[in-house]
Amino acid sequence: MAETASDGVAGPLPGRCAFYVVKKKRYCKMVVGRGKTFCGEHANADKESERKRIPCPLDPKHTVFEDSLAKHLKKCNSKEKPKPVYYVKDINAGVISVLGNVLDFLQMINMIIALCVLSGLSIKPVSGILSHPALNEALSDPKNGNFAFKHLKQQASILGNMEALELLGPHRCYVEFGAGKGKLSHWIHVALQKAEDVHFLLVERSSTRFKVDGKHKNTDSAFDRLQVDIQHLDLRKVPILREKGLPVIAVGKHLCGAATDLALRCLFEHGLKDKDSQPPTKRIKLSERAEEETAPDIPADDKEIRGQLAVSGVAIALCCHHRCDWKHYVGKEFFRERGLGPREFAAFQRMSSWATCGMSRVSHAHKKSLQENVSITEDEEEQAEHDGSDETVPDNLNSAVSAEEREHIGRLCKMLIDHGRLHYLQRRGFKSNLRYYTTRDVSLENVLLTAIMTIVDNSLSSSEDTSFTKF
Repeated sequence: MAETASDGVAGPLPGRCAFYVVKKKRYCKMVVGRGKTFCGEHANADKESERKRIPCPLDPKHTVFEDSLAKHLKKCNSKEKPKPVYYVKDINAGVISVLGNVLDFLQMINMIIALCVLSGLSIKPVSGILSHPALNEALSDPKNGNFAFKHLKQQASILGNMEALELLGPHRCYVEFGAGKGKLSHWIHVALQKAEDVHFLLVERSSTRFKVDGKHKNTDSAFDRLQVDIQHLDLRKVPILREKGLPVIAVGKHLCGAATDLALRCLFEHGLKDKDSQPPTKRIKLSERAEEETAPDIPADDKEIRGQLAVSGVAIALCCHHRCDWKHYVGKEFFRERGLGPREFAAFQRMSSWATCGMSRVSHAHKKSLQENVSITEDEEEQAEHDGSDETVPDNLNSAVSAEEREHIGRLCKMLIDHGRLHYLQRRGFKSNLRYYTTRDVSLENVLLTAIMTIVDNSLSSSEDTSFTKF
């Protein structure tokens, strides 16, 4: 009975805080000081305590002793840190455009269908479900749960596709955008253990727990984590890239919505103004002096900074098209060539969520598991975040368009948005492609954007979207 009373649920664990956290349905697990009943965070719960705790003015999510506030503010983790050298505010952001009212949904659906029929667009990318021997042992480990297994299958296929495109090799720098824990870089490192001069840059805007790159501190490969939003990242200023000049391979697993466009801008635009968003007469002048234009805060005499990155390839698993943004979108030229603009994009963006709206059942089950206090893993939370969607179907469409038709339209919208990205890469001399890298039972977001540098004319003659015609 004593054991049950101190399991952290029915009673506090020995030596731990006696404050009951209602939201988590258990007692706080923080260690308490000698002779104390509550931890520092919950000291106010101790009515006998003489010291008062107040919310931290830098971040009210945590508290601090009032008489120690000045000392705390000097070392608080929420204190704004000096910006690193590679931080350039909004360097990869596009230009804001004024959006008009979105067209009627039924009219827009007819436009999508007509556009795709006239253009001969197939909604089915090529199949690219592969694997890589680096993950064989992990894939056969019975200790892995269902969600961990699904993530491993996706990572194995991404590596398999990179291997097929000859993107795995020595003397390269792999930049993982939206790195999270850094698991994709981890497996690339495992696959390239014998390769020389391999470096990894893990770009993630938020602080992340359980990072796997910490396991590689004593290896030959260099792992550097850049805690910065992609929108403000100037890769040319990152010391390792400036010093070594290694070819860059951009990778990402489930790079949400606009983050994909920001990453592409980060790789190829280097702070140049968005010519597509300027009036036609202005675009001509901009194109004539494009090489002379730089971001406002990049020194004009810093030729090393102004140089181009040597980007060799891209392998990014796409997702969450409903989180895209016309301001950041790189396929504006592709849309305009077909008579489409911001308001059509806004409609396509919203309707793209219909392709994965079946995941609402999974999201509901996920929420239910939380309500019932069922244990879930961080991988499950990540899967629910990427596969779920908050978009709802307008009431007037429920009877007019079936669920199957909505899913079909959603996939068309995703493909239109993604073909704009293909067009963007092809204009920059890359052979780009979209491929299914896993099955829909593993992830509904199962399309991989790949690109490799080719020495060809920068026309659209070899692109998949040449069949498009202006609408």
